Amino acid sequence: MRRVVVGVMGPGAQQGSGDEFERLLQAAVDLGEAVARQGWALLTGGRAEGVMDAASRGADRAGGLVVGVLPGGDEADVSPHVHIAIKTDMGSARNNINVLSSDVVIACGLGPGTASEVCLALKAHKAVILLMVRPEDYQFFSRLSPGRVHAAQDVDEAISMAREWLKELPQSVH
Repeated sequence: MRRVVVGVMGPGAQQGSGDEFERLLQAAVDLGEAVARQGWALLTGGRAEGVMDAASRGADRAGGLVVGVLPGGDEADVSPHVHIAIKTDMGSARNNINVLSSDVVIACGLGPGTASEVCLALKAHKAVILLMVRPEDYQFFSRLSPGRVHAAQDVDEAISMAREWLKELPQSVH
C-alpha cells in the first residue's frame, strides 16, 4: 500500500501582523507534527520560508516523511527539513503538482499562491480543509465547491476532518 500524502499549503511570506503570522507558523509546525504522527507523508512547496518550512519542520521533528515540490530547478531555497526535494523549474505552475500529488489538501492560512492551490484542488475534486482562514474566505471557496471545503478551528479538527475524507479513498491508499 502506498502512503497517504497530505498537502499542507500556506503563505511563504508574512500575511497580516507579525503576531498573527507567528501564530500561523506555530499552527503549521503543529500540523506537520500531527500529519507525521498519523503516519502520513507531508507534501509542501518545499521552500525554507513561511508555512512550507514550518510544517516541514514539525513533520521532520516528529519523524515523518517530508516531500517538497520546489518551484525552481535547483535546491537553492529548499527547507532543511525536506527529505525528498522535487525540482520542477515550473515556478507557480508547480502548484498543480502539489495538489494532484496530495490525497487531502490543508490550507494553513491564505495568500495568493495558497488560494490558487485551493482552487486547483477543488477543480481536481480534492478535499480541502481550511485552517486559520477568515469566514469570508471559507464562504467563497465553499460556494465554488459545496461539500468539498471545510473549515477547521484547530489542528486536531483538521486532522480529524482529513481522516474522514481519507476513508473515502480506495483501500490501496492508507
